[in-house]
Amino acid sequence: MIKCENLQKRVPMAGEELEILKGISLEIKSGETVAVVGASGSGKSTLLGLLAGLDCATAGSVVINDVDLGSLDEDGRASFRARYVGFVFQSFQLLPALTALENVMLPLELQGSSDAGPLARHYLERVELDDRMEHYPLQLSGGEQQRVAVARAFASKPAILFADEPTGNLDTETGQRIIEVLFELNREEGTTLVLVTHDLVLAERCQRRLRLDSGRLVTE
Repeated sequence: MIKCENLQKRVPMAGEELEILKGISLEIKSGETVAVVGASGSGKSTLLGLLAGLDCATAGSVVINDVDLGSLDEDGRASFRARYVGFVFQSFQLLPALTALENVMLPLELQGSSDAGPLARHYLERVELDDRMEHYPLQLSGGEQQRVAVARAFASKPAILFADEPTGNLDTETGQRIIEVLFELNREEGTTLVLVTHDLVLAERCQRRLRLDSGRLVTE
């Protein structure tokens, strides 16, 4: 499902180049659950962004589902993400002017789905928010907002779900509930799951763990 070879990322800083990723090569099979772990600043979120096509590598390649992301322009990558990829972020990324239901419906409507409403309701029920669908993000707790984000991610039926610190802004008990929901839906949908986390409990739930240290893949 995902293959990257000699992936490198450098950014200009104070007249020099900061090397964030230093030749990462890895493969992730369809349906696998993989945690990317490591200290802050080790390059975890940068790697996730490159694998998801949110950013471009300085060198190396990322191939997803036989598509070389480096061969696509920005519009092509956006179209690819809309078709194949779902996201769950630490900061939820909900639109404050839309209800929970509308937040889940929006990406479905942008894809031209004719049953955006029923699909959104189904996934909000799956994350146990059937009584909060008409609430706005500011009327929801952090855990409820993250459940909306999980419902939104799965509603598009992505082949791959990328999650960046999905429990990072939540207390331990709420984070554990999000983990259960995330993995339950993942089993049902057969999605390939790649997540960045500092949460060792969450990482242990994954089939594989990739550890980064100063931009290098040091253990697998």
